[in-house]
Amino acid sequence: MTTFVDRVTLHVEAGKGGHGVASVHREKFKPLGGPDGGNGGHGGDVILVVDDQVTTLLDYHRSPHRKATNGAPGGGDEKNGANGGDLVLPVPAGTVVTDVHGDVLADLVTPGSRFVAAQGGRGGLGNKALSSARRKAPGFALLGEPGQSTDVVLELKSLADVALIGFPSAGKSSLVSVLSAARPKIADYPFTTLVPNLGVVTAGDARYTVADVPGLIPGASEGRGLGLEFLRHVERCSVLVHVIDCATLDPGRDPMSDLDVIEAELAAYVADDTLGGKPLSERTRIVVLNKSDVPDALDLAEMVKADLEERGLEVFIVSAVAHTGLKELTFAMARHVQAARAEISIDIVPQRTILRPKAVDDAGFVVRKETTPDGEVFHVVGDKITRWVFQTDFANDEAVGYLADRLNRAGVEEQLTKAGAVAGSAVLIGPEDNAVVFDWEPTIVGGAELLGGRGTDLRFEDNSRRTTQERREQFHARKDAQTEAREGLWTERQAGHWTEDD
Repeated sequence: MTTFVDRVTLHVEAGKGGHGVASVHREKFKPLGGPDGGNGGHGGDVILVVDDQVTTLLDYHRSPHRKATNGAPGGGDEKNGANGGDLVLPVPAGTVVTDVHGDVLADLVTPGSRFVAAQGGRGGLGNKALSSARRKAPGFALLGEPGQSTDVVLELKSLADVALIGFPSAGKSSLVSVLSAARPKIADYPFTTLVPNLGVVTAGDARYTVADVPGLIPGASEGRGLGLEFLRHVERCSVLVHVIDCATLDPGRDPMSDLDVIEAELAAYVADDTLGGKPLSERTRIVVLNKSDVPDALDLAEMVKADLEERGLEVFIVSAVAHTGLKELTFAMARHVQAARAEISIDIVPQRTILRPKAVDDAGFVVRKETTPDGEVFHVVGDKITRWVFQTDFANDEAVGYLADRLNRAGVEEQLTKAGAVAGSAVLIGPEDNAVVFDWEPTIVGGAELLGGRGTDLRFEDNSRRTTQERREQFHARKDAQTEAREGLWTERQAGHWTEDD
């Protein structure tokens, strides 16, 4: 027996990036031929793709954990690692992807629509790619970046133009079987229909889909019975057809009370306005008085038809068994579907491509001063900065120095100073649940930055001649700066930020 599943929580993890390699080219008579370490491959993505052949989310209900392939590490002789393979997960048309908080991430409707649920990590650079005119032989490489890991909720909402709604055993499945080529399960007991059944109906030149969904009972909008499962598949339908059983033997039920109960449940259900548009109670509705092949049912249908039409509803008396009244019903549904499609096409506004260039003063990160139970910390938040930290091999002193240079060039030290950080302050870089903690040691400027390239000195290019007064002022300024620096270092030492070597 095939199980139908229309809501699952999927745990996805993208592939990790491969590590770069630090390698030196060696051959005869050239023992140190320069760096030749290759880059690591990128990790694979986890991608959701709409597939016409998939009708349920059962596979993900049974196996909710999915992981893409990692990137391969680089090698010597400038060999780059292979990229990890993307993990493509087929989903049915009409799948809505949300996060664990209920925010819609993607609405996958058309065949071939794609959504990257988790992005693979970047591969680390080898020492060949890290080499430059200033760094001719780096003895380190960058590590691969971790892939994204997240939980997403997949919810299937049927794609149909017309929804047949009504109490259990009202004859909805029978109508679908005679209006289309669909062959749903039909039996005379409550909740025969446990899964949505879709059928394609042709009326003249019009073609549309009809959905027979689980039956509705009082309290369905609050989750009673199969109500929420039913209402979820009605959100996308533009035309609602009330199928009323005129031959029911249940005490206390009649066509008018059945209609009132269903209308109340439609009004109580809060549909997702980003998917279905108008509330369910405001959509086009048609009333079908079914089972007119039973004499008493036909008499009852003819009796209540006028009362229903006084409410402004279009009413049809049909029999799915005797195939009476079906032609008029199919053409009426086609007329309403075409009107709804025309209304939607008018409302559609071509989507514009909006370019948002990076602001001139956007540093790509922010520094936040936070107070924790362990004391005051400075939290650096930024995607690029976090990636640099995760790709650093902290067991390699040269790699740590390279990271310090990158952070300094990006302006992290300057922002930390403005935020009030001093030597020894705790600095966090990255997300709070996976941050790297540093004891900050600010860079001390020693004057070597005044020198240019080898064999040159920028001081020789200064042809201006200072006066005696200017020399005296600059001398005293240097002495005052040195005194202030010594006093600052002594204060930090007294505070315990600096310790003597054993």
